[in-house]
Amino acid sequence: MKASRFHIATLKEAPADAEVVSHRLMTRAGMIRRLAGGIYNYMPMGLRVIRKIEAIIRQEMNAAGAIELLMPVIQPAELWMESGRWEKYGPELMRIKDRHGRDFIVQPTSEEVITDIARQDIRSYRQMPRNFYHIQTKFRDERRPRFGVMRGREFTMKDAYSFDRSREAALASYQGMYEAYSRIFTRMGLSFRAVAADTGAIGGSASHEFQVIADTGEDAIAYCPDSDYAANIELAEALPVLPARTDASQALTKTATPGRSKCEAVAGLLGIPLERTVKSLVLAVDTREKQKDGADEANFQGRVIDTQIWLLLVRGDHELNEVKAGKVPGLEGFRFASESEIVEHFGSPPGYLGPIGTVKPVRIVADRTVARMSDFVCGANEADFHYTGVNWGRDLPEPLVADLRNVRPGDPSPDGRGPLALQRGIEVGHVFYLGTKYSEAMNAVFVDEDGQSKPIEMGCYGIGVTRLLGAAIEQNNDARGIIWPAAIAPFELVICPVGIDRSSAVREAAEGLYESLLAQGVDVILDDRGERPGAMFADWELIGVPLRITVGERGLKAGQVELQGRRETEPRLIALGDAAQAALAFLRA
Repeated sequence: MKASRFHIATLKEAPADAEVVSHRLMTRAGMIRRLAGGIYNYMPMGLRVIRKIEAIIRQEMNAAGAIELLMPVIQPAELWMESGRWEKYGPELMRIKDRHGRDFIVQPTSEEVITDIARQDIRSYRQMPRNFYHIQTKFRDERRPRFGVMRGREFTMKDAYSFDRSREAALASYQGMYEAYSRIFTRMGLSFRAVAADTGAIGGSASHEFQVIADTGEDAIAYCPDSDYAANIELAEALPVLPARTDASQALTKTATPGRSKCEAVAGLLGIPLERTVKSLVLAVDTREKQKDGADEANFQGRVIDTQIWLLLVRGDHELNEVKAGKVPGLEGFRFASESEIVEHFGSPPGYLGPIGTVKPVRIVADRTVARMSDFVCGANEADFHYTGVNWGRDLPEPLVADLRNVRPGDPSPDGRGPLALQRGIEVGHVFYLGTKYSEAMNAVFVDEDGQSKPIEMGCYGIGVTRLLGAAIEQNNDARGIIWPAAIAPFELVICPVGIDRSSAVREAAEGLYESLLAQGVDVILDDRGERPGAMFADWELIGVPLRITVGERGLKAGQVELQGRRETEPRLIALGDAAQAALAFLRA
């Protein structure tokens, strides 16, 4: 490719709404152009990266035995009603009607459609295992799209779906995809970690996320440096940090804490460690009337006919994990209680709440660490007062105990192999073992070897193709711009001839080198635009091409050119005749 025939549209400044490095650099490098909130045009430079990512994915998916097909962007609502997700998926599901008033959705994922294909085509155990995949446009109607391609509304995703006759076979397929994903991200030159994760809206009983390690990542990852344990912080098990509960040594005392509504302020006033305090969080679970015949399923909410108030207790220096809270039996679909509900049940405004002496009955759940505390401090359900010397069993009944909190650095690893550490990551892939969640709901069954009809065991596996662009840049950048790993760079190498429009020797040497590299399979671009060296170098450093060869008259007089990797601070002088082989050695290293 020659630059004069390609579309290079770099910018000196990023748009004001660009919040993260990848969004700023992709826009400045001319890879994306915003069309609407969370919707982007992928310009030629950015599309080249996408196509390279897709090629690696296809190669590894095919090698793992998956079969490519293509499912439509628009899907009929009936399938989503069968699975139950028409009601459950939420406002991110874009719902539309055609000219006849029939309901459709713009797909965020394709479990329903692929299950419909499977129930039509897979009838016997002899037809399994099967794994189908496609690379297709997806749409999720994010409330606040942000971070460029990292959290857009329209995006490209590779999703795959496996079909097996038994749980054991399905878990073998799951492991095969796990290994394929590890190869995919390794080939892309990314530093990543596979972590145990929550199954979320997809459902199922086993799940791993593939996280690209980046300080700017949205997700927190808990891992043990001394073992293979790793989990998204939403799922990472928080063991109690106290070995056992000690005997009570203080009397229960109602203590004045004027104006101190936060644990930190209370601890400071009383001169005690924050770890001696307990934080109270009030949640509510609404029971709604059931849907009546003829109601609009998508928009049906139902009148609230009952509300149960819950009090969750975590240590003052710990933070509630809302995903874990939602898994406590009875707390699914919770919301935070309103101030009026809090006053009605506790007789006090927020900030002074506790489990002793509530006005109305509430359900109390204590985090594992709180359940082992003694002589602790909590709110007295009266403004400007807290209880000190609180003890389980003596001052209040033993609580329901659950893992409610986020892990912290230094917490014991659940595998018993050492302390936990935290790092940030960007989710780029996710594998789920679904079991029979969709096949049972949609009657996707097969006849097994014993002649019995059984639901198909399923798994699903996604990679955020366009999200990978942003994640790779968040991991690989500097003050000058993007630093692409060679495997997914828009071009592997750029030849920068200084004065190509003035020197026939420079032009001849540059074009000879260009032809030689092309013949050896290098994805090379020759910058024949006649730009000044500073502007030319700045463009390619911003775009992030891994290797640059500079051809100039002064160097050619000595028979040399300059070779410089994108991460290197200084160029190396190489004999012109050796430049192609040196470049190949650099790129293949």
